[in-house]
Amino acid sequence: MDFRPLTPTYTVSPQIELSDLPAIKAAGYYTVIDNRPDSEISAHLQTIHMRVAAEGLDLTFIANPIVGGSITMQNVTDQGAAIAAAKGPVFAYCASGNRSSIVWALSQAGSIQTNELIALPAKYGYQLEGLRAQIDALAAGNL
Repeated sequence: MDFRPLTPTYTVSPQIELSDLPAIKAAGYYTVIDNRPDSEISAHLQTIHMRVAAEGLDLTFIANPIVGGSITMQNVTDQGAAIAAAKGPVFAYCASGNRSSIVWALSQAGSIQTNELIALPAKYGYQLEGLRAQIDALAAGNL
């Protein structure tokens, strides 16, 4: 498992295994957000199995599946709501961590400066510069 903290309260990761959930809990996370559609992953890692395992550890589990290259405003709204409702640090995962970074940046537009929303994921190789105009538009309430 590869923890990539974008902020003290939001971490992204490539795909996790069921066996990673106890370590996520032990690291102090309260909420796990799954940003992968079930159609992309093996049966044993699909939403139902991850939800049961996470909730068995008293983690809040949120499924917000994002089809690669097709992030919707509903995905952005749902991610932002899950982050805002979390009682502590959030751990989000997808195939590489990129989608979880993008949807985070879009959901936090207006709350965190655009330069920071782009720079924090860049530390882990996630290139969000191409989203600058969209982040700025969201921050200005124009989307």
